[in-house]
Amino acid sequence: MSRRRNAEPLPTNPTVGRRLSLRAWPRSLTFRVIAFSTVWAILTLVVIFTLITTLYRQASERGFDSLLSAHLFNLIGSVGISDSGALTGSPDLGDLRFSEPNSGWYWSVEPASEGVHGDLHSSSMTRTVPSPVVADVPFNANFQRSYATPGINGEELVVFESEFVLDAKNRAARFRVMGNKTELEQEIGTFQRRLLTYLSLFGIGMIAINAIAILLGLQPLRRVRDALAMVREGTAQRLDGRFPAEIEPLANETNALIENNKRIVERSRTQVGNLAHSLKTPLAVLLNEGRALGGAKGQLIAEQAASMQKQIDHYLQRARVAAQRDSVVYRTPVTPLVRRMVRVLQKLNPQTSLSLSLPATEIVFAGEREDLEELLGNLLENAMKWAKSAVSVSVMPLASKDDYLFEISIEDDGPGIPEDKAREAMKRGRRLDETKPGTGLGLSIVADLVNEYGGGLVLERSGMGGLKAVVRLRSLQ
Repeated sequence: MSRRRNAEPLPTNPTVGRRLSLRAWPRSLTFRVIAFSTVWAILTLVVIFTLITTLYRQASERGFDSLLSAHLFNLIGSVGISDSGALTGSPDLGDLRFSEPNSGWYWSVEPASEGVHGDLHSSSMTRTVPSPVVADVPFNANFQRSYATPGINGEELVVFESEFVLDAKNRAARFRVMGNKTELEQEIGTFQRRLLTYLSLFGIGMIAINAIAILLGLQPLRRVRDALAMVREGTAQRLDGRFPAEIEPLANETNALIENNKRIVERSRTQVGNLAHSLKTPLAVLLNEGRALGGAKGQLIAEQAASMQKQIDHYLQRARVAAQRDSVVYRTPVTPLVRRMVRVLQKLNPQTSLSLSLPATEIVFAGEREDLEELLGNLLENAMKWAKSAVSVSVMPLASKDDYLFEISIEDDGPGIPEDKAREAMKRGRRLDETKPGTGLGLSIVADLVNEYGGGLVLERSGMGGLKAVVRLRSLQ
């Protein structure tokens, strides 16, 4: 009985957390810049809105208090007292709101000492507005106080109140001026809504203009990307065009890298050719001497020389592929090449039925024609050699999120290869059946070529009963 392993704890390293958060962040530079500028613009507008509304409220409240204080002094100056102690006067504070009933703007004069009687109030004040006791809201040193209290219609009032001596007999009266605080709050609210509307429109316009400017500013990077794509597809040899001063060094360095890769490829080709020519004559001499010697020893020398020649050709081919990989991409149309090779193999093996399935759209192999020919040739020859009566070849594009791929599938109705022997079959010189002619290099050559191009090779059981070889390679868009 097997035991279940305990789940390993998640890493607590903060560096790992930062890496995960960076991976979650979108990779688009345009999105990052626009998002950052948008967030910054919104924060800036919020701060501006808060600052302006705060300053406006403070200024409005100071003006409100100053107005009430001025009305209070005007009221005090407009009221007197008769010899009998009656309050006299007809105050006119110059504000029509004091004459409008229940407007929230009131004034009143009440006795504050003995010997004073009667009271005065504005025509807007239809009912008495209570005031707190002195113990709760005391007067200051100037015998003044201010407080908030509910109004006649439920509005909030701010009251400025003062006690003032009216004559030499120390007879005093209490003066009150009341202002509508709810009206002030409504005015402040209206200002805030208007300001919010204007700032929102300004913010939307600013974000839109900023996004357009960023998109236009990053346009040269998109041109560099398109130029690189053309180089990758083989339709261009370098980055052409005029670029801004900030991007031009990048384009120049990229062109220098492309030129350097070309020089490396050409130097590798030259070295490969020199090596091939330097070995060609010695191998030909060995082959001729072996054939001339005759007998078992001569045959052995000739076979070994021929094997050396094939392996040297194979490694020279690998060196050529490795030299051109990751440099400027070559273009090889797949459909005509497959048709031609299938037609040749069909003529060489008329006894074998060969079916072909090709896609409707053209597929372009991102590599050299000779490499694809050698890859297909080895797979087709192997299938023809082992097939009983039928071989099937199909080519199809594959959907991939990160790259463009296509698949070549070759299957036969032969004996096939057991799953445990598939890896052995791709090893160099390994032959699973010594009765069949060959050197055992075919599948290993295919595996090496596919690996050099970053593709994949899978050997599995075919629906026809034999072997199914599936090759996946990169294509151009």
